[in-house]
Order: sequence, then C-alpha cells, then structure tokens
Amino acid sequence: MIEGVWLWITLAALSLTTMLTRGSFILIGEKGRLPPLVQRALRYAPAAALAALIVPDLLLDHGQLQPFNPKLVAGLVIVAIALRTRNPWLPFILGMGVLIALRKGLGW
Repeated sequence: MIEGVWLWITLAALSLTTMLTRGSFILIGEKGRLPPLVQRALRYAPAAALAALIVPDLLLDHGQLQPFNPKLVAGLVIVAIALRTRNPWLPFILGMGVLIALRKGLGW
C-alpha cells in the first residue's frame, strides 16, 4: 500500500513541476522577458541538441571510438556539401552514396 502512495506522490510532483514550468510563460506573459544575452544563447539550442545527438553516432562504431569510419566520412561530406549549396536533397543523396560506397567497396 505504501508503494502506491509514493507512486501517486511522485506523479503529482512531476505533474505540478511540468505545469508550473510550462504555465509560467503563460501567466507571466510579456512582463517576464529574458535578458538579451540569454535570448541570443537560446538561438543555438536546437543546433547544439542536434549535434549532441549526431556526433556520438558519427564517432562511435559498434560502441567503440573509431575516428576513421564510413559514417564520419559521410558526415563530413554532408557538411561540406551543405555549406557549399542550398539544395536540401544533394547532401542527403551524396552522403548516403559515400556511406554505401565506403561500406560496400572497402568492406567496413
């Protein structure tokens, strides 16, 4: 019975925390402005989150650090093509082509 009580207390605390953090922006409204430095820093949050998801996958191969692997080479090709062109499909197509060629051709 005690475990059930702690479960409900935990769920209530999590719900309250979620509602307070999300609802604070609605309740405060325009009065609660973030400092300009924080606003500028938050512009880079999506890119930082994406990099935190992608970079470990590029550097790790089968759970071990492999600095020279096909995924990393394909990722570098994608970055180079994306910086040179504005085409959203070209980096994807060429990056996958490089990855497949390196995996099939070099036996990785």
